[in-house]
Amino acid sequence: MFEQFTKNARAVVTGAVTHAERTDAEAVDESHLLLSLLDRQGSRASFALAALGADRRREEIARELAEARRRGGLSQADTEALAGLGIDVEEVVARVEQAHGAGVLASAGATRGRWGFGSWSGHRPFTREAKGTLVSALRIATARGDRTIGDEHLLLALTTRPGVVAEVLADRGVTREALDRVLP
Repeated sequence: MFEQFTKNARAVVTGAVTHAERTDAEAVDESHLLLSLLDRQGSRASFALAALGADRRREEIARELAEARRRGGLSQADTEALAGLGIDVEEVVARVEQAHGAGVLASAGATRGRWGFGSWSGHRPFTREAKGTLVSALRIATARGDRTIGDEHLLLALTTRPGVVAEVLADRGVTREALDRVLP
């Protein structure tokens, strides 16, 4: 499948691995893909992100993704649902971090559903969710009649898969519908 990726899409995947390495994450996840997309310039996805104003909110997005990682990957919707049951996620996170160290839940969430080459080959694996994003990008490209998978397909896939990344993007007006309007 990777041979169908454009140069820009390959750069996004490579950049996501770099983001994972920089934060010492055990695996590449969807948030790393988004941060890599936000790093790009001169591509279809970067044009769409700029048209929707997300490029100017990169630091805010990065902070929110880091906070979700600190919560063990729980989205804001998950946090609110648990609050409805009387569970204060921030209190739980604070107690866990007090007992086991700051950021302990961030590393625990990164190991769920790993896929990839494994540490034996020196490559950082992709989470099941990140792999699903790549597969969704292929499906989106095929449905649009495109012969290659571009970074815009990766961005579209991130908006359609439930979870933290889609929630963070939607909170900033980056939805599948909005992207369909700004992407040629």
